[in-house]
Amino acid sequence: MELTGINSSDAISTVARRGQSLGTQDLGRDEFLNLFVAQLENQDPLDPIKNEDFVAQLAQISSVEQLESLNDNVVASIALNQNNALLSQLTSSSSLLGKEVTYINQTTGNEQRGFVDGVKIQNGIAVLNINGQDVPLGTVSEILGDSSSSADASGDDSASDEQDN
Repeated sequence: MELTGINSSDAISTVARRGQSLGTQDLGRDEFLNLFVAQLENQDPLDPIKNEDFVAQLAQISSVEQLESLNDNVVASIALNQNNALLSQLTSSSSLLGKEVTYINQTTGNEQRGFVDGVKIQNGIAVLNINGQDVPLGTVSEILGDSSSSADASGDDSASDEQDN
């Protein structure tokens, strides 16, 4: 049975496919225990298994169980990190609601402006709804502010002028 290694440059999906392709060639804990019991039942009474060999095989069983547990924890951690990244994108993008932004139109390549009306996650990336068009967050080049802050700023100036008089 050929054992393949995992390189740091391998994608997670590639590693997962490698594990799936081995299929029935993998021996799990139950198969290992069955082989171990069969070995004990069929040992030569004149040459029984040495204590050291017995302990080594039990240690291997323990190691396999720990590796399975570690693998489950790593997979769960990866899934949690992916969910956290999506939530972070959504949270960051929501701060743009109502603000005017400049973005690069992916179809024309031209720079355009518009107000952010909504935010959603689509295919794993944050997408802004600007003037009825879906715009990936990564294409936003400038955040200009919102219309209410510019109106408030001009209103504040007139209010301060009235107080001066």
